[in-house]
Amino acid sequence: MLLRLRVPLSTLEKDSILKLCKELGYSTRFVAEALLELEGPSRPEHRSRLEDHAVVLEVMAAAAELSARPPGGPDTVVAIGDARFGGEFVSIVSGPCAVEDGERLLEIARAVRDAGGTLLRGGAFKPRTSPYSFRGLGREALELLARAREETGLAVVTEVLDPRDVEEVGAVADAFQIGSRSMGNAALLSEVGRTKTPVLLKRGMAATVREFLLAAEYVLSAGNPNVVLCERGVRSFDSVTRNLLDVGAIAHMRSATHLPIIADPSHAAGRSDLVAPLARAGIAAGACGILVEVHPAPHEARSDGAQAISPRELHALADEVRALADLTGRRLAEPAQPALTSGRSDS
Repeated sequence: MLLRLRVPLSTLEKDSILKLCKELGYSTRFVAEALLELEGPSRPEHRSRLEDHAVVLEVMAAAAELSARPPGGPDTVVAIGDARFGGEFVSIVSGPCAVEDGERLLEIARAVRDAGGTLLRGGAFKPRTSPYSFRGLGREALELLARAREETGLAVVTEVLDPRDVEEVGAVADAFQIGSRSMGNAALLSEVGRTKTPVLLKRGMAATVREFLLAAEYVLSAGNPNVVLCERGVRSFDSVTRNLLDVGAIAHMRSATHLPIIADPSHAAGRSDLVAPLARAGIAAGACGILVEVHPAPHEARSDGAQAISPRELHALADEVRALADLTGRRLAEPAQPALTSGRSDS
């Protein structure tokens, strides 16, 4: 391992960094005034200890973290019901921004399944910008999501906001969604990490790729290997879209991490007319799935109606995703033919 240090170093600062290296089990050698070579155990957790030291500018050639792709290493494939993320698979996650009522949710779930979607997304607990906005139906919505799964056979992903709610939400959800606002909630990440339920982790709206992957590291280091990353756009200076879909980050992470990554064009666009073009861009850049909001009457939606596409548009988009997956040597994970009643997936 190599450390790039701030120079000049006082004797006190030099002694301090050498003492820390010794405590971590390393022998040290200065190869230049600002470059310290370490030989020893090279554990991922040591990187943060060293980065926190005041004189360390950069840790180079550190031990690989759990999210890092080993040289030539394979993709991690995460299965959630009939959905498959990673490897040769591409999957469609879709549903309403928020669960509003049972009949509407069933209508949307059937449309998602018929279009080729394999994972139903629906918000039960909504972290809105304003506390006066509709914040979801809560526990009632969890019951409605469970009913929709029984009716359609689709697995369910829904957001969890509080570590205290993980057990209750996990009793229904086939996957936890960690939203953009919660990406930095270390307690919540660790709590879902102690389960084996898959986690769909969204990038923070102002997070770097490094911060995004370290958020995933919290889940992985707690023992849960089933993480799906979601690029949902970051804040930019331009108001033409709600957020800026970072297609370059998707392409970069395909080589930087073994974890699957999907694109959320709905939150990136903020406009239904741009959802399909951004979805196509995400798949072309290497995303192994898309998460899109769909609603049969967007003008009636209680949250984010402007970015919801119609069931007819979802069908057309699914055909495009299927074609793009084929062009890139992959295939769309299709829903199994559901029975009249289908229980919860064990994935």
